[in-house]
Amino acid sequence: MISREQNELMTRIGPGSPAGKLLRNYWQPIALVDELGGPRPVRPVTVLGENYVLFRNANNQYGLLDRNCPHRGADLAYGRWEDGKLRCVFHGWLFDVEGKCLETPAEPQGSRLCDHIRQRSYPVVERSGILFAWLGAGEPSAFPHFDCFTAPSDYTFAFKGYWDCNWLQALEVGIDPAHASFLHRYFEDEDPAASYGKQFRGTPLDSDLPISKVLREFDRPEISVARTDYGMRLVTLRRIDDKVSHGRATHILFPQAFVIPMNAEMTITQWHVPVDDHGCYWYSIFTSFTTPVDRKTMREQRLKTYPAPDYKPIYNRSNQWGFDATEQRKATYTGMGFDINIHDQFACESPGRIADRTRENLGSSDKGIVLYRRLLVDAIQKTAKGEKTMMMLDDDAARAFTGPAAIDGIGPTGRWDEYWQEADAARRQRAPWAAKAA
Repeated sequence: MISREQNELMTRIGPGSPAGKLLRNYWQPIALVDELGGPRPVRPVTVLGENYVLFRNANNQYGLLDRNCPHRGADLAYGRWEDGKLRCVFHGWLFDVEGKCLETPAEPQGSRLCDHIRQRSYPVVERSGILFAWLGAGEPSAFPHFDCFTAPSDYTFAFKGYWDCNWLQALEVGIDPAHASFLHRYFEDEDPAASYGKQFRGTPLDSDLPISKVLREFDRPEISVARTDYGMRLVTLRRIDDKVSHGRATHILFPQAFVIPMNAEMTITQWHVPVDDHGCYWYSIFTSFTTPVDRKTMREQRLKTYPAPDYKPIYNRSNQWGFDATEQRKATYTGMGFDINIHDQFACESPGRIADRTRENLGSSDKGIVLYRRLLVDAIQKTAKGEKTMMMLDDDAARAFTGPAAIDGIGPTGRWDEYWQEADAARRQRAPWAAKAA
């Protein structure tokens, strides 16, 4: 149980807020590259409680500007896209991707007003199908050499979805490995051959045992957590018998991402990015260690639940997350369908838009959440003092951060720590790209 004051400290992210100052010191996902396609590559963006306009120029460079025109505040997200520049429809002021004002056509001939106008702009870079923005002060941090950023384009796929809740409770579902045995429990196992693109429907590494059966029948995991240079590592063991145990090695990438195994050969790196205090988008990069990602299948699967253009779910609190009592009796633990994203969405949204953590009663299975909150509060306090925090990297430091090894497999009971490292090394040796990326 924590105090109301600490809950506010961790969750509020608007301009000037302590947690908001922290998160602005890190690259934030703001859009999928796919969203800037078409004849008008302009998108409104709201992140960390502030409004921006994102657009692409003719040279495939991206601009992120404050959304309100510096003339009289009209919304630039409705501006005209003209040869890679953005023109305000109120008085025709024209801006490039760096925020430089190029024309003020309503002014007298020869006016140099535009020479003195510059809209505030923010650096934007593309990584593995996601556009990241630097919203803080100072020199942007370097990107770590994690798998999701170093894998070739054909071996990654990016997607996103909106959840109607605070970013912290959305992130914390990924720091809670025990819930998978309940929230994601299926009463029947599917054919693993039909599991492509689906989590918890295939088989673990080095086994033909369906993962859904493992989670269903072994629901008291042993969880260990360890602080790392990048955040935190969690190892979750489910003892099958004296010879073998199922385990998952997952990671928190500070401040707001996690890396988990999707299946034996693919990982998910997922950020939870605040829109404001009451809503967030998750952004995922799926990274394959075997074959190029079937992006068409992956996209079609996810668009059924999180349709473009806003990627907001078809199931939500307004329709009870699709709850079906008959299904709950016969097919799934939740009665909310077979898409685990909806299960997680329910668990995160149903406590309210900002969960009241003063009423929690945490157990031993929540040890990862306890450690993460300590890391978060410590970083917020350091930021307030002007001190550097975890994962603020220069180029040399960034090169040292690789992996991390997110493994789902069945290995020898009693030596799973060795097993997951050996399994990761073997998977990298087989991967067409991993050795070259290293």
